[in-house]
This record gives sequence, structure tokens and C-alpha cells, in this order.
Amino acid sequence: MTTPRERILAAAAHLLASGGREAVSTRAVSAAAGVQAQTIYRQFGDMAGLFAAVADGAWASYLEQKRSGEKYDDPLADLVAGWDLHVEFGLANPALYKLIFSDSRPSQPSAISGEGHDLLAGILRRVAAAGRLRVPVETATPMVYAASVGATLALIAAQGTGTLEQHRALSHNLRDAVLAAVLAAPTSDGVGSPAVALKAALPAVADRFSPAERVLLGEWLDRIAP
Repeated sequence: MTTPRERILAAAAHLLASGGREAVSTRAVSAAAGVQAQTIYRQFGDMAGLFAAVADGAWASYLEQKRSGEKYDDPLADLVAGWDLHVEFGLANPALYKLIFSDSRPSQPSAISGEGHDLLAGILRRVAAAGRLRVPVETATPMVYAASVGATLALIAAQGTGTLEQHRALSHNLRDAVLAAVLAAPTSDGVGSPAVALKAALPAVADRFSPAERVLLGEWLDRIAP
């Protein structure tokens, strides 16, 4: 048997998906969930709290899918697949996606922080360790993450003006342009990419250096990297 909280969340998510944010009113949610309006406020404080809970639940489900998804031996393949999965999630759930990334929620992680950001950083560390990252992981992560969010919001805004295939083609073009800015060619003869790779690997051997040595080595590698 579901709890009132679960019924309210399910009702709000359904109304959001079928009618957009305007469809999620106190009256509509309470009727769909079979609860009194006061129950919504007791459970979530106000409608903003309900929207935040719906967004958090949807994003948690997406991240679980991303964590449990297929992993490739090639970190570049994981990077490309991660971008595509992100965009597909947004296009399949436009109202939820806009709720997650367009609403200002100061107490919550931003679009360039939180677990989604951390998952991307982990993939980029693998890319760096393979000698394929042109810039430091700390630089590449917010670039790629913010670009994927911006691209997805732009594609959502363009829904209805083109075909799904056209949207996917645009997403792939944007993805390739962003990745070209952060990735190094596999045949690079310079020392920049190896420096990025070495810095990405430092946490694994951090106990072999003093704090001062780690800072100094990091600064040297930053000077060598592009």
C-alpha cells in the first residue's frame, strides 16, 4: 500500500509530465492523490517543496540509471554515451528537466555541482589518465556539464519545430564541438596531455608526497598543461 506522500509525488509527477507545471495545482494534486490539500502542506511545506521533491526524485532515478548503465573499456565512449543519455532524458522528460535545471533552488546542488557533476568528473579522470584530455579535469568537467545542460534546454525549447532525428543531429554536433575543445588528439607529440594525465593520477599516489610537494607538483603540471 502506498503512503500519502508517495501518492502525492506520483500524482504531481504525472500531472507535470502530461500538462506541464501549470497543471500541478494544489487542487489537481490532492484530487489525483486522493488526499486533502492540507496533507500536501504537511508533507512538503508548500508547493515549492513538492516541486523540489519531484525534481529530486526524478534526478535520483536518472543518476541511478546512469550509474548502472553499460560501461565501456574506452572512457571516450563512456563520455559520448553519458552526453547522449543526458540529452535523451531531457527530451523524454521536458517538464521535469526544466524543473530540475531551470528553477532556482539555493539549498540544492547547481547544474555544475552534485552527483551528476561528480560522475562526469570520474569519466574525465579516466580520459585524462589515457592521455586524451587537453585541459585539466577541473576545467573540463564544468565545461562539458554546463554545455550538456544548455544544449538540452535549447533542444527542449525547440521541440515541435523539428524532428527527433534533427534534434539528435544537433545534439551530436554540439557534443562533438565541446569535446573537441577539451580532448587531445591521440597522436599528440606535446607534453601537455601527459601532464594532464599525470595530474589526474596524483590522487592515487598522494600518500607518497607531503602536502607541500603535492601543491608544488600540481602547480608545475598546470604550467606544462595547455
